[in-house]
Amino acid sequence: MICVSIGRTRHKMMILEHRALAERGARLVELRLDWLSRLPDLGRLLKDRPTPVVVTIRRPSDRGRWRGSEEQRQMLLRQAIVDGAEYVDLEGDVAPKIPRYGNTKRIVSFHDFDETPDRIEEIYAELCELDADIVKVVTMANAPADAVRMLQIVADARKPTIAFAMGDLGTFSRILCGKYGAPFTYATFSADRELAPGQLSFDEMKNVYRYDSIGPQTKVFGLLGDPVAHSLSPLIHNASFAAVGFDAVYVPFRVPTHLLQETLKEFEWLDVRGYSVTIPHKEAVLQYADVCTEAVREIGAANTLVKQPDGRWFAHNTDAEAAIESILLGLGEDAPPDGSLHGKHVLLLGAGGVARAIGWAVVNRGAKVTIASRTPKRAAKLAEQLGCTYVTWENRGSVTADILVNGTPVGMHPNVDESPYEAHWLREGMLVFDTVYNPERTLLLKYARERDCRTVSGIEMFVRQAARQFELFTNQSPPTELMRQKIRQAISPVVIKDA
Repeated sequence: MICVSIGRTRHKMMILEHRALAERGARLVELRLDWLSRLPDLGRLLKDRPTPVVVTIRRPSDRGRWRGSEEQRQMLLRQAIVDGAEYVDLEGDVAPKIPRYGNTKRIVSFHDFDETPDRIEEIYAELCELDADIVKVVTMANAPADAVRMLQIVADARKPTIAFAMGDLGTFSRILCGKYGAPFTYATFSADRELAPGQLSFDEMKNVYRYDSIGPQTKVFGLLGDPVAHSLSPLIHNASFAAVGFDAVYVPFRVPTHLLQETLKEFEWLDVRGYSVTIPHKEAVLQYADVCTEAVREIGAANTLVKQPDGRWFAHNTDAEAAIESILLGLGEDAPPDGSLHGKHVLLLGAGGVARAIGWAVVNRGAKVTIASRTPKRAAKLAEQLGCTYVTWENRGSVTADILVNGTPVGMHPNVDESPYEAHWLREGMLVFDTVYNPERTLLLKYARERDCRTVSGIEMFVRQAARQFELFTNQSPPTELMRQKIRQAISPVVIKDA
């Protein structure tokens, strides 16, 4: 179950949002009374409530907004119990001062907004002795391993326990805590109303991650990168799992570079079955792989890890195949029947993980390739590895190419008014392939259409590489059209200023 937190300054708005959440399917709501600008009127808030509630009044020392005295706060908590609130949240030091009464259940809680203490397991054991119906332990994740520790507390609990880690390093624990037995997790009313670091919205929890369908047997997959919050991979993979009836959840794993290897070992406890791998881990993740495809070995980068039945990790690169399919789609009737690119000159912008995969793919299809990167040393190194040429970023417009591929993030939301290539450098009839997928219609593609170029958007590559990952994860055919539909729905229409 998802408990949705409401924090508003006015009683009227708190009541209206409570009703709206009930209409949207919420089954439990937390009323954060410390957000109210005046003394809470419990009778008004609890009368005719459309769902059960958790009454919480968080004090400033626990990062709350309560402005009154501690005596007033505790009096209100007692009143909430007398008035029959379904749950009250009591901090560990306050719980002994407020006796049990009636049918109200006691959530005895501990919060640390700075770290996950070394003695968190001891703190949890102490809370369990305070006449709790539910024990809640929430800490800040300063490493992904902190979030794993919190989930281990839930898994080992002998009393109903909610435990997860805050911050974007701990977001996955908010999603997975139910798998290990937490009676509920917490979400916020909407994405722009975060009440705690790393909190997801009710809509995300319900519709993207399908929290209420996650159970002990649910398989775990995820996106491994830094950052990951912007990615649409969870949206399309979770929708695809649901479409084919595959019991799995796909979560974001933000992992800093210096913590990659130790975090992957910590994640073994989670029994993750597969990862999509993005910036900056596509090369470093190979140290964790037991087996690699030939393409991965030659490219030197992977975007997919899949756990085999024997426990070994198999590294794949679905970017290369997806890029070739996208380019051939763009060439249309001019694409050779054998899928080769002999006689084609490709100008590749970028020298990162995606560019590396695309460069390897087009070279292996017989294309002549020139690389231009904003980091000259990377361009030179990649050109040497692929056996092709490179030019400086400033001279990229001097290259006459049949196919232009943007493998940089230039033009990606929110920087939609940028292009990695000037309009007057484009030639009529050339193919312009932009790997940026948000927005779908980038400024570069706008320029290309105005110059009568053929175009392919980054959505084509994104969907194709994700579809192949889905096959590797599930051994089932991917719902490709659903993937394409979901990503287009998620990308807001972008208005690009006239050049």
